[in-house]
Amino acid sequence: MPDNPAIQGVREAFLAQFPAASSDQALKALHDAFLSRKSGQLTALMKTLSTLAPEERRDFGQAVNTLKTEIETAIDEKRAALEATRQPSGGVDVTLPGRTLPMGRIHPLMRVRRDVEDIFTHMGYEILEGPEVEDDFHNFEALNMPPDHPARDMQDTLYLDAPVAGGTWGAHRFEGGQRGTVPEAQVRAATLLRTHTSAMQIRYMKTFPPPVRIIVPGRVYRRDNLDRSHTPMFQQFEGLVVGEGITLADLKGTLEAMMRALFGEGVKVRLRPSFFPYTEPSAEVDVSCRACGGSGCGTCKQTGWLEILGSGMVHPAVFEAVGYDPDKYTGFAFGMGMERVAMLRYGVDDIRLFYENDLRFLEQFPV
Repeated sequence: MPDNPAIQGVREAFLAQFPAASSDQALKALHDAFLSRKSGQLTALMKTLSTLAPEERRDFGQAVNTLKTEIETAIDEKRAALEATRQPSGGVDVTLPGRTLPMGRIHPLMRVRRDVEDIFTHMGYEILEGPEVEDDFHNFEALNMPPDHPARDMQDTLYLDAPVAGGTWGAHRFEGGQRGTVPEAQVRAATLLRTHTSAMQIRYMKTFPPPVRIIVPGRVYRRDNLDRSHTPMFQQFEGLVVGEGITLADLKGTLEAMMRALFGEGVKVRLRPSFFPYTEPSAEVDVSCRACGGSGCGTCKQTGWLEILGSGMVHPAVFEAVGYDPDKYTGFAFGMGMERVAMLRYGVDDIRLFYENDLRFLEQFPV
């Protein structure tokens, strides 16, 4: 028998509202509207059974139950479909556009260090790191600093009491990208925090024969008061080249190439005679002032020049300390502070800013 017009009307009403129900709340409202025991439209239909003739009640009841099953099935299936596509709590909706996350910045001292390492890696140098706790032999004696040298005084050097057991020192990065460690036969009793990275030059030369071409960056320590231009811990890098026929001209050419790479092609470089215990002859190296272009200003004290590093030809006494023949080999060495380069490069007038972790300062540098 065809559906009663009242039943067909309820079915059509449900089918009209069903497509728009796209959430749990909408499906619950649809369920209550048609299946609620108190106010549902199917409940209202069932209440009309008493008004029908006895022979019509059975078919009418079956038709109402069939419609009830259809509505329940449709609502359950749609609820299951919504559940299947629902994003889990705490999950990521991959259809949403990506969000740009804040980027960290390379610290200006680390940027200088990476630039220096890249410059000398392209020149064929090995990049080494060594221990920060050193002994007197490697830090002073082998570098031709006699026992009465002022650098050994307590007011300049941070001495330690605790000895250090045998260990290894290693190549942080070798030429060609290779890495490795070189065993030290015996690490002497450590008595100080290294005052320069030159100690690593001694360790290297005592292990490897010439030719030598190395750069040693790292932290060093001295008894300096903290002010605009001094700090008791700072970073420096030192270079060493040893071979046959190495001359002062090779040193000058290397330094000029390094300065152009760090400060630009227009930078001028000059060498002034100086004195260092482990080099002879020795030279201080100046670069033209970046603030005034060499014309003279307050930054360069009206000279047009800024002191940048110390350098010289390796003293024969250093070669004798490591077992090199000073009659056969010559070499040059140089050392420079990372902070000094960064201050000149970025126009920073206070070394303390590099170590205060002030985001207002650090965020001024490029990402």
